[in-house]
Amino acid sequence: MTAAEANADAALLALAQRLAAQAGKASPTGLTRLAGGRNNQVFRLDTADGPLVLKRYFTDARDTRDRLGAEWSFVSHAWSHGVRVVPEPLACDRAEQAGLYSFVEGRKLTVAELAPVHVDAAIDFVLAVNAPPRPALAAGSEACFSLAEHLATVERRVARLATLDADVPHVADARQFVTARLQPAWAEVKAAILRGAAAEGLALEAAIPADQVCLSPSDFGFHNALIDDADKLTFLDFEYAGRDDPAKLVSDFFCQPEVPVPLAVHEHFIDRLTDGLGLDAASVARCRLLLDAYQVKWTCIILNDFLPLGATRRAFADTGAWAQRCAAQLAKADAKLDLIGATSD
Repeated sequence: MTAAEANADAALLALAQRLAAQAGKASPTGLTRLAGGRNNQVFRLDTADGPLVLKRYFTDARDTRDRLGAEWSFVSHAWSHGVRVVPEPLACDRAEQAGLYSFVEGRKLTVAELAPVHVDAAIDFVLAVNAPPRPALAAGSEACFSLAEHLATVERRVARLATLDADVPHVADARQFVTARLQPAWAEVKAAILRGAAAEGLALEAAIPADQVCLSPSDFGFHNALIDDADKLTFLDFEYAGRDDPAKLVSDFFCQPEVPVPLAVHEHFIDRLTDGLGLDAASVARCRLLLDAYQVKWTCIILNDFLPLGATRRAFADTGAWAQRCAAQLAKADAKLDLIGATSD
């Protein structure tokens, strides 16, 4: 370990000790970097009373999202309402963009073991955090409050990929993919949504009524969950959480690529949210219409590593060898586009 690395570790431990003292917890004596953080740095802290978790949030002048504020507000709301399937918020430091949380025992679910009971647990969680009274949380990251805003969000992401970072490995292949596959696919999907909206009588610019907006975990799926030996699921990573359209929550849940959820339960998910949140016909129609738009959006997210900011964020999170990751992300993007047009039938 270099002197600089030793100094950085000492500063982190000092930060953890300050936060633990603020929370009334035993002082951490050591820290270990945990794998899996894609945008942030996550550490296990060892204390005499058991482990804790320190999370340091990514910041960049080109990305002004308040990751700490979003996660802290959402988890604090959940705990205040008796929801115990999220980590307990213990203390935070706004200046250091760091939060201290309870440690969650468990492992990631595999695709092979994913079952309807797990999907229902996820729905139960969404309904629990949306039980009244709901606080006036900030809008979630890329929140959409009209059909037009959904389309514009995807449009922006596709447009960003028209100019890629020339220094990123495999960038020539990525450019070809964007031009030959992604842009034509989005044009077709957008046209289909416009036709569907017209058929359903949905005005593109019409604002979603306030009673049809939900509190969304955002980036929601089993990639952000752990299951313990008692088969209890705990949901994690709410740095993009906030008020949003339920249709975006549903679409993200089914489009996230890491632990794919079968489309066979898409209608079940919508039906339970409809009953639990009191969704109207327009909200249900958006849930169905927007699925392919979010397949395109998630294709764009997968390709974030080819953008300058994506490379910076991944370097902060330290997720592995760059060239191998870029090649893998390109393959994932190709597979994700193949899902456009799939249905739950």
